[in-house]
Amino acid sequence: MAEYYDPETYPQQWNYLQSGTIIDHYMIERELAHGGFSSVYLARQLEDQVQVAIKEYLPRKLAHRTWNNVVVPNSAESQQMFMRGRALFFEEAKVLATLKHHNIVEVINFFQANDTVYMVMTYDYGITLDRLLHRKSMPITESFLLTVFKLLLEGVAVIHEHQFVHLDIKPANILIRAENDPLLLDFGAIRRFPISQSNLRAKVLSLGFSPPEQYENRGNLGPWTDIYAIGASMRACLDLKVPPAAPDRFKQDTLVPAVKVYKRKYPEYLLKAIDWAMEILPENRPQTVVELEQALTVGNDKPVS
Repeated sequence: MAEYYDPETYPQQWNYLQSGTIIDHYMIERELAHGGFSSVYLARQLEDQVQVAIKEYLPRKLAHRTWNNVVVPNSAESQQMFMRGRALFFEEAKVLATLKHHNIVEVINFFQANDTVYMVMTYDYGITLDRLLHRKSMPITESFLLTVFKLLLEGVAVIHEHQFVHLDIKPANILIRAENDPLLLDFGAIRRFPISQSNLRAKVLSLGFSPPEQYENRGNLGPWTDIYAIGASMRACLDLKVPPAAPDRFKQDTLVPAVKVYKRKYPEYLLKAIDWAMEILPENRPQTVVELEQALTVGNDKPVS
């Protein structure tokens, strides 16, 4: 039975696993990041002391952690949603464990403990693209954009080949490692396509990066959906800010095409590719990763729709 949960008196230190906590074969070192549905920790394998990242399912609107680290629903009403989300999180871990690519975060283990689910991933050093852009610590050149996003597309192609779409590609989920080698993170929104009634779930939306069809209850989601997010991430690199939200663009598109704004700074083929990827209507975008990769080839003259 879930204990009574009073957010006013709830100890804040229970929000996260504390340093030194041991779960399964790992010891928690510190929290790395957290969101509405999960937290990510830096941890060490007890056997060989290798550092890993561990993602814990804990949707704080639905559940909380007790003093002994057990995760319980906040109420009887939230229990069903919590358990449904926990099952989906476990499925995400199993899917990721099958997706092996240098530019996709690697899941090396997953397990159940504390009445919730944990996903163990390799730990990579780097800085997320959103932080890099915010700090303006390096120039965003043609070479940088091509290196990062062509490698990223190779990883995304593997996801699509397995009939999945990521649905949350954005600078905050792209880790830039040494030599501008990207790693795609956070597969919490991943879904199989084509979408069927059996795998409908709550939408995950990222303002400025999710395309219009992702806002619709029965939107036509597919590779073109991830391609919009990639184009928007590239545009964010140019503008150094988040692009306008897709629903706003759908009503009245005030976003000036990159090919006009940056014609004196970047080559036309690159700007056309970004604009093409960010077309509002799904059918007007590249339909596959291969099409966008070709558009990002020097000398390509693909016209913007």
